Amino acid sequence: MGGLLRFGVKLGNERFEALLESVGAPHRSLRVLHVGGTKGKGSTSTFAASILRAAGYRVGAYLSPYVYDLRERIQVDGEMIPEDDFARIVTELRPHIEDVAAAGLGSVTEFELKTAVGFLYFAERNVDYAVVEVGLGGRLDATNVLPHPLVSVVTNVGMDHVEFLGNTLSAIAGEKAGIIKPGGVCVTGIENDTPFAVVADVARQRGAKLIRVEERRSWRTEGDRTLSICGPGIEISHVSLMLRGRFQHANAALAAIAVAASGIPVPSEAYRKGIETATLPGRFEVIRPSGPTIIADVAHNELAGRVLREALVDEASANERPVILVVGVSRNHDPAEILLPLLRTGQKRAINIAALIATEPAFRPRPVEDVVNAAKGLGLGPVHIEGSVKDAAVKALILAQKLNDPVVVVTGSFYTVGELTPPVWEHAIQMAGCRRQVIPLNKD
Repeated sequence: MGGLLRFGVKLGNERFEALLESVGAPHRSLRVLHVGGTKGKGSTSTFAASILRAAGYRVGAYLSPYVYDLRERIQVDGEMIPEDDFARIVTELRPHIEDVAAAGLGSVTEFELKTAVGFLYFAERNVDYAVVEVGLGGRLDATNVLPHPLVSVVTNVGMDHVEFLGNTLSAIAGEKAGIIKPGGVCVTGIENDTPFAVVADVARQRGAKLIRVEERRSWRTEGDRTLSICGPGIEISHVSLMLRGRFQHANAALAAIAVAASGIPVPSEAYRKGIETATLPGRFEVIRPSGPTIIADVAHNELAGRVLREALVDEASANERPVILVVGVSRNHDPAEILLPLLRTGQKRAINIAALIATEPAFRPRPVEDVVNAAKGLGLGPVHIEGSVKDAAVKALILAQKLNDPVVVVTGSFYTVGELTPPVWEHAIQMAGCRRQVIPLNKD
């Protein structure tokens, strides 16, 4: 698969449809919940898949991107695709990929290959339902070959991937709304009225039913990890989440209402169990609860940065405790966008930044200098620089030892968080001289 990495984003589906048709059109046999949006689509997909598993169905989940292991992308009943099956299906696809290129349709991208593997594996395993997360955008994303999803979900819309999707919320919303199918059902958690109006217009033009999920009308928070949900065909009170951060309340409600809108029979107790047991790496993941607290979050745009800031204040008292930020950004994202909400100062819910360590992930990095310049441009003083994410983690832990009750936060990219697996954190703690025997790593 490494040979395909040089072929990046190639929006449009003629090539991918040809590839799938040549291997028996597995996508046409799947009953799918299709999930797109700027922020929260991974968590929403995970909640939906967990609800369906709790109802007793065999469920495929295609998530994008992964955090720690490539195989996180393709799961059946919560288990990653085995390495042997992944390798076997890639091998089976190779001659078909060559045929597609020979037909003049161009080279299959890495994302298309992974998506094809996912669809073939789901078909092999005869899943009852599949929850499929959009990769980029929606209208021209490879996953949009799915012909008739049971429900299309648009989580929220913010500024991201502007070079591909447009530089306004309306333009981006139009791309996200591209997954809505004629006569279908769309459930959306869009908060801003401007992009919502775009999605509503697309739904109207395509004769699709549109359900909007809103705080206070569709769900209400009852505590840091507790909420109640009320929507068409569903009502659940006092649901407690394993996933941290109040931002997950909106995702849980959106997933539950989307499952209800899909028409799949699900008993009320399965909604509760599915929401309460859902887990996902890299989404406000508490790697270590104290001594110091270590939190990993894959936030990589302005909307995600705002959500992360609120979660840090709510869950970690980061407006009072000193925070060390480790930030590494991918090459297709603007570091100023993620840093702007995190470095907001002079307000009650601003986080208390003690230090920022700029670094860069090993894969597809934005130069560390860009992170430094963005931080300084936003008024932050001296910024520490570490060339590798692993060195940045050690540096953060060394700095943390000089502070009272600190919080170390690693963010900026899936790739940055993904380099810091539990064994890597164990090593970093040893290197920094932290007393790991007092508070062990949380490996749940």
